[in-house]
Amino acid sequence: MIKIYVTSVPVEVQEKALNFYTSVLGFIKKKDIPLGEHKWLTVVSPEEQSGVELLLEPMRFEPAKLYQQSLKEAGIPWTSFAVDDIDKEYERLAEQGVEFSIPPREAGTVKIAVFDDTCGNYIQLVQEL
Repeated sequence: MIKIYVTSVPVEVQEKALNFYTSVLGFIKKKDIPLGEHKWLTVVSPEEQSGVELLLEPMRFEPAKLYQQSLKEAGIPWTSFAVDDIDKEYERLAEQGVEFSIPPREAGTVKIAVFDDTCGNYIQLVQEL
């Protein structure tokens, strides 16, 4: 059986990303391993601390930077996070100054919202209905 262990989100500055993903979104730092100029820096959900880790991956590869920029310019989220109550999460994040490109709205069998992670990406929130 294959399981997802780590997935990543490209970030411009790892420490800035760590602050946003922990202080604002509420994730917990899992790994912080120095690797020269950068780190193997991961966060996890406080509800699933042994679950999938999100690598805050430094964006240093030029073609990847172009891809990240192209996605953002097109309004396409880099990844998606699940929430139980999207309206409550929207209010909580908006109060902290998080900018949303799409406020909560129904899309078939889910409700979605999209926000700017301040690190070069749009991130989608999803609530199953």
